[in-house]
Amino acid sequence: MKTVEDDDNELIAAIQRGRKTAMKTLVERYKRKAYYLALGMVGNSDEAYEISQEAFIRVYRSAKGFDLTHRFFPWFYSIISNLCKDTLARRESRESREVDIEESEFLLVDKENPETKMIKEEETKNLRKALLKLDFDEREIIMLKHFRDMPYDDIASLLKIPKGTVMSRLYYARKKLAKVFNEIR
Repeated sequence: MKTVEDDDNELIAAIQRGRKTAMKTLVERYKRKAYYLALGMVGNSDEAYEISQEAFIRVYRSAKGFDLTHRFFPWFYSIISNLCKDTLARRESRESREVDIEESEFLLVDKENPETKMIKEEETKNLRKALLKLDFDEREIIMLKHFRDMPYDDIASLLKIPKGTVMSRLYYARKKLAKVFNEIR
């Protein structure tokens, strides 16, 4: 049975052969995921959009060197992650702390009850602020587990660390997030 990973690698192989429509298919498949991964890590919608665009440009430029025995998504994720780190480093050097806390794919509200909606929106803003106060590695692991719903094994594979380390980092990141979140409230 053909998997998404197999299909992704077939698209990369087609890109290596010069088929531009394969790149378009890959972009359509991953554009939302790329954007929301970046948004979760940098907290600004404009920067997240730029990061996701740059990630696809880098995939296209580097496709010829991609080893088809590897899976596409971990490679793509490492590109996004590195771009996010670079963006945050540049932001730190400018001492700018832009945060776009309005955009939230994970906010679920009761449309019938405005009070509940307002409370949940405020909690979401506080959660976003708290997440952005975490170190990149802490924020990354929380985003992958809780907002992308990735299993521990997949996170371990993606970050190239043992599963036990994922569990440990997640435990300490959650504790720190809870502390920071309670300070913000």
